[in-house]
Amino acid sequence: MSERNRLLQSIATTIEDYQAGTLPTPTPEHVEKWVNQFTQSSQLAILSEINHVLGKTYFSKIRVRGVLRGLIHHPGWTAGNPHAFWRQVNFLNMQPRGNSQRELLTVFDKRLIKECGFSIIDCAQGNKFFYLDDGLFSGGRIGTDLENWIIGQAPQRAELMVAVIALHTQGHYFTDRSLKSAIARSGKNISLNWAHYIAIEDGLFKVNQSDVLRPTTSGADPSVNAYIAQLGKPQTWRTGASTGPKQFFSSNEGREVLEQEFLKKGVEVRAMCPYLNIHQRPLGNTTMRTFGFGTLFATYRNCPNNAPLVLWAGDPWYPLLPRITN
Repeated sequence: MSERNRLLQSIATTIEDYQAGTLPTPTPEHVEKWVNQFTQSSQLAILSEINHVLGKTYFSKIRVRGVLRGLIHHPGWTAGNPHAFWRQVNFLNMQPRGNSQRELLTVFDKRLIKECGFSIIDCAQGNKFFYLDDGLFSGGRIGTDLENWIIGQAPQRAELMVAVIALHTQGHYFTDRSLKSAIARSGKNISLNWAHYIAIEDGLFKVNQSDVLRPTTSGADPSVNAYIAQLGKPQTWRTGASTGPKQFFSSNEGREVLEQEFLKKGVEVRAMCPYLNIHQRPLGNTTMRTFGFGTLFATYRNCPNNAPLVLWAGDPWYPLLPRITN
């Protein structure tokens, strides 16, 4: 088997449960159709690095179940007695758009029954309130959901616990601050606790030690430079050769392949896909005037729009991880 074919098979195997039951099972042919949209000279390097990265950043359903099992036994929350702890918990299901919270709670419920012998419907016997989601990116959705709950429905005294699989550090900083401000404005006695499986560094002042795509240069492509010029703001370019605290990337060279190729092609995708809004940048959705958010985290359920456009944008582009929109 050639190296190219080995990589095509490996990537298809990694993402084989993506949108299972909704989309066709990913195959090597699917991965090849995606990578063939890049220049021939860059394809093998892209396959090699995205194979390495997705092995660390893609969360299959089996992997998510393992994360939720760990959360059920979280020593900092349960103090070694998950049965007593979860009986007190009220499960918040408040997202007005999308199914991520509802679907995750369904998986959590099955895990809770297996681990503790009771369902979430048997709980709600105390003043603990639990908000679960797959990821915190900019924090906008979680912040809005919980600020509204704090000001409105939350009781006068409560323990609020927020758990995500992947937490992006900058979004967490601002969301934590905004929720604590909402608690202060509400006049209620609410404590706030966070739990996460993985913290992904994407801070404004941590570009050189980041875990997300942060290019070192705009390169020589005229379309990329034109896009960056129209942003009307100087960009912060990564310097050094770090592969990030979480070591998602195989090497700095491999990282740069994804950063440069996804940036160039992302600008092209923006030009060819008329439905993309102004915030859907080449490297992922963000309201900031940059080349994009840059996360490479995805789950079997969906690919976030904060990921590079080349991973999820649709017609006429052919995506690796077609995104189901709300």
